[in-house]
Amino acid sequence: MQAPLPLNEGERLFILRSLNLLDTPIDERFDRITRILCNALDVPVSAISLVDEARQWFKSAQGMPQRQTLRSESFCAYAILSDDIMVVEDAMLDNRFAENPLVKAGPKIRFYAGVPISIRNTFHIGTLCAMDTAPRKLSEAQKDLIRDLCKMVESEIAASQMCESHFELLKEMEQARQAR
Repeated sequence: MQAPLPLNEGERLFILRSLNLLDTPIDERFDRITRILCNALDVPVSAISLVDEARQWFKSAQGMPQRQTLRSESFCAYAILSDDIMVVEDAMLDNRFAENPLVKAGPKIRFYAGVPISIRNTFHIGTLCAMDTAPRKLSEAQKDLIRDLCKMVESEIAASQMCESHFELLKEMEQARQAR
């Protein structure tokens, strides 16, 4: 079963692509966050997933070698439809995911928790998520931890955008100075 598209899908994709995060090199700032999430929840897999038109691409991933999967198989495509954490305690018991190839075959996901990464508090471009091969529950404190770490992801994205804007402004100022 494939997730429905967000109502603002066109704008969401425009914002996602304008961030220039897709298909970029590994970045320690994001890897640090996914490592913390794996360790804090004692899960084998965590990721910062960006949900593009036909794929989800991982800006950071711990415990999985793939850099992308199909959006049609993505748990994250469902998670971006909500404003808060989405928890699937046992994917085999959830009608949305029981027949999913990521559940039935490798990596055999049974547990998923994902928080949407928001830009401008409106556009959910992806998720910070944790996965396990065994069913599990999360405490409220663990849910709060994922939410807090997601805010850190959003802050890192905003900081990188500010740095890029600052660099472009400096470049324009230098070009204007040279044109005088």
